[in-house]
Amino acid sequence: MVKAVSETDFSGIKLLKRGKVRDIYDLGDKLLMVATDRMSAFDVVMPDPIPDKGKILTQISLFWFDIIKPLIQNHVISSDVLDYPPECRQYSDFLNKRSMLVKKAEPLPVECVVRGYLSGSGWSSYQERGEICGIKLPKGLKESDRLPEPVFTPSTKEEVGTHDINIDFDETVKIIGRKLAERVKELSIEIYMRGTKLAAQKGIIIADTKFEFGLIGNDVIIIDEVLTPDSSRFWPKDSYKPGGPQLSFDKQYLRDYLTSIKWNKKPPAPSLPKDVIDNTRSKYMEALKRLTGAEL
Repeated sequence: MVKAVSETDFSGIKLLKRGKVRDIYDLGDKLLMVATDRMSAFDVVMPDPIPDKGKILTQISLFWFDIIKPLIQNHVISSDVLDYPPECRQYSDFLNKRSMLVKKAEPLPVECVVRGYLSGSGWSSYQERGEICGIKLPKGLKESDRLPEPVFTPSTKEEVGTHDINIDFDETVKIIGRKLAERVKELSIEIYMRGTKLAAQKGIIIADTKFEFGLIGNDVIIIDEVLTPDSSRFWPKDSYKPGGPQLSFDKQYLRDYLTSIKWNKKPPAPSLPKDVIDNTRSKYMEALKRLTGAEL
């Protein structure tokens, strides 16, 4: 069985921070970003990792970074361990396929969420108020319905264990300024539209997703991950039927399991049964294979 990587600890390299999924190391003028196999749900990190998950997320992100280059530059310098500084290479077994050498950027303090379909917290908001993040939607929509056009529904970026908070566009303007807010809104929708078009050809509906942007000087770049099963809802196109939840290639399967056992969505998270770990891994693998045609 594949051994999961829950956490990295590279002696001689300065650990900058541990996120929900990624360990970030400071290499002076660059960063080393390592995607572990940690799994989070409802903004809480699970005690059990999903083997190979970090590799899958990294390979999918690299696939998309390349495709969206005509729209926006990204933070990737290289994902080839041979290009990394000498102090990193002794850890090549850990770093292979699950790491990126990246530019340092100032992350924007908002999550840029785009929804093309009505699901998750968007569906809950629509049921309560007929809108999402201040955007009024047509009456009579069903769960998982395709929206007339994709909507930009940003949220705050909170610490691990704290839920992100949905905000409207005016609040985004207050946080990052109008010019930057309009720029990332436009970019988010453009990237989502390009991604959904290609994914549809591979039999996948990307129902919604979130992006992270950063600044290098005055230049906006895309950072972290792009259109992965961690940051998006992936639905199989051939079984799509509005009116309820959908089958998926993402972490919704895990969320559904955690909801079924009536976990209160607060730390500590419960241990995961082997079949839930295995099924989650296979769903992520399926997303990688369908999108990129490659396997690990």
